[in-house]
Amino acid sequence: MTLFSSGRKFWAIVIIIVILITGSSYYFTRDKKTEDSITTKVVFGDFKIDVTTSGELEAMDSENISGPSGLREVRIWQVQISDIVPEGTLVDSGQYVATLDRAEITNRMKDLESELEKLESQFIKTKLDTSMDMRAAREELINLKYALEERTITVEQSIYEPPATQRQAKIELEKAKRSFEQAEKNYKLRSDKASANMQEVSASYTQAQRRLEQIREVLSGFTITAPKSGMVIYKRNWDGSKMGAGSTMGSWENVVATLPNLKEMISKTFVNEIDISKVKTGQKVQISVDAFPERKYSGTITEVANIGEQMRNTNAKVFEVKIRVHEFDSILRPAMTTKNIINTSVIPKALYLPIESVHNSDSLTYVYLTARKVKQQIRTGSTNENQIIVKEGLKEGDEVYLSAPEDAMDWKLNELL
Repeated sequence: MTLFSSGRKFWAIVIIIVILITGSSYYFTRDKKTEDSITTKVVFGDFKIDVTTSGELEAMDSENISGPSGLREVRIWQVQISDIVPEGTLVDSGQYVATLDRAEITNRMKDLESELEKLESQFIKTKLDTSMDMRAAREELINLKYALEERTITVEQSIYEPPATQRQAKIELEKAKRSFEQAEKNYKLRSDKASANMQEVSASYTQAQRRLEQIREVLSGFTITAPKSGMVIYKRNWDGSKMGAGSTMGSWENVVATLPNLKEMISKTFVNEIDISKVKTGQKVQISVDAFPERKYSGTITEVANIGEQMRNTNAKVFEVKIRVHEFDSILRPAMTTKNIINTSVIPKALYLPIESVHNSDSLTYVYLTARKVKQQIRTGSTNENQIIVKEGLKEGDEVYLSAPEDAMDWKLNELL
């Protein structure tokens, strides 16, 4: 009984092993056959050559939201954005958008206020000194005039005196005349000098006042508001980064954000230098947005850059291309990523099939033709991203394998004549 039971167990184990081997063989063979059995047919029709790129939506035109325009005049070259509304915020005309850091301009204004106080004191002091000096000069001139009149009377009365006395009186009169005339000239010079001093001090004082008024006017622009209604989109720097709170705004381009016209959009993209020769203005484009892939839009290329540029962190050279989006859709927003299929050309009445079904060996190009089980040599033409034109060797409807079948080594080559 024990031997019989052991025998049954042995044969049961053998049967299980055979079943597992058979099942595994079937599974792997089935997968291989399934893989080998993937076929495709030659298609006849219009062959489209497309270039597919990724792009980014931009408004065709927009209005800048700018900071104060007089920064350079008050010698402030950079200002930090201390606060700004979130990107995408809808604002009305005159509504708050951003605030600039006031630290530097406030210090500059305090310095000007101190300078203005000093100039004001200097202006008052100069005015008082001038008034006192000119009063003394006028008093001196009056006294000299009186002295001249006295000498004139003395000469008139000396006619009854001896000649020497008369001569002495005339000399004193001449001296008095010369002193008076000299005093008159000196008074005019002192008056001109005092006027020039006052003009100089007054000009410095007025200029300081003007600078202070200018800096106060610039400071009032540090609270930035929207020039019209719209959606706030942050300005991009030269490196593609967006300006926001903490970013620095230069005085040469004092723009913190833009209000785009969302009714007219473009997709800005970059085409590799390998494909740029195919791309021309006026070509049609199919556009989709990554955020809403089910929606499709049409577009036209409006601009192709003549000069390429180096992609950052790569060796690839690309050319900027702008595509106008024909349709308006309220869901479209600047900075959305787009997929652009540029139709560069259409070859009518062509035979074509998937590129992966075409194989090469040395100088031969061939496919695995299912009907005759031969490697059929073909001549090919233009390609797009997924398909290739067949010029000779196949006809419409011919079925070929996508990959080499299991027994491909045994298949004969049918060469073209």
